[in-house]
Amino acid sequence: MTATLIDGKALAAKVREEVAASVAQLDHVGVATVLVGDDPASHIYINLKQKAAAAAGIESHDHRLPADTSEADVLALIAELNADDGVDGLLVQLPLPGHIDEANVIDAIDPAKDIDGIHPYNAGRLYLGRPTLVPGTPLGVMRMLDEYEIPLQGANAVVIGRSAIVGKPMAQLLLAANATVTTCHSRTRDLKKHTLEADVLVAAVGQPHVVKRDMVKAGSTVIDVGLTRTDDGLFGDVDPTAAERAAYITPVPGGVGPMTIAMVLQNTVTAARARKARGLANPAH
Repeated sequence: MTATLIDGKALAAKVREEVAASVAQLDHVGVATVLVGDDPASHIYINLKQKAAAAAGIESHDHRLPADTSEADVLALIAELNADDGVDGLLVQLPLPGHIDEANVIDAIDPAKDIDGIHPYNAGRLYLGRPTLVPGTPLGVMRMLDEYEIPLQGANAVVIGRSAIVGKPMAQLLLAANATVTTCHSRTRDLKKHTLEADVLVAAVGQPHVVKRDMVKAGSTVIDVGLTRTDDGLFGDVDPTAAERAAYITPVPGGVGPMTIAMVLQNTVTAARARKARGLANPAH
């Protein structure tokens, strides 16, 4: 028996249609992206975000700065975009060049425009069970689980990875859904022991095939967030043969990846609605 594939590409298309319908109902929705440096993967990602935003009817402001741009200049641009009423969502692409303090840059983003959900204010609200803007990847995973009616209440959920943008918020969202959550990481002893108890397993470490077939509980749901590029192609964190044991599994590529951008667009609509409700947005166009 082979697992049912969770089609992230199809679901992402559905979310983007929902976003476009919401944008059409609003007077104006604008998003700004900031990219510093020449990282090829970052440029590809920003291009995809810009294209998806345009397709949904969101006005895009694309700012690309040289790698030697000073931190002060980056912070000045962020301050300008924070004050721009035509910008509802602001996204600074990470990683930043080494001479720029990422924490300072993240802290400078207006939490109301933080569509990546990484500002301490938004992270704190998620921790308190009062989420506003949540990182797109874990938000997308939750939408996938909901779409495929994966039961979470009382389920054993294991998250491998503790990053601020995926692992930690993923654990918080699963906890809010009343799952019993275990977070594993590079210092976890006997990882297999934990994964074999997982009704829902989320792997987000960026290490090819760290989860083997014999580490997966029969009948479980496996979400593979990892994506590593090698000379041999793209690989997820989960060995594809795990599909022989799982009931549901995400493919790589075509699983979680498309959902991340779709949910960032949804966050942009969420931010726009919230700002308009508070009378903060007065687009000039």
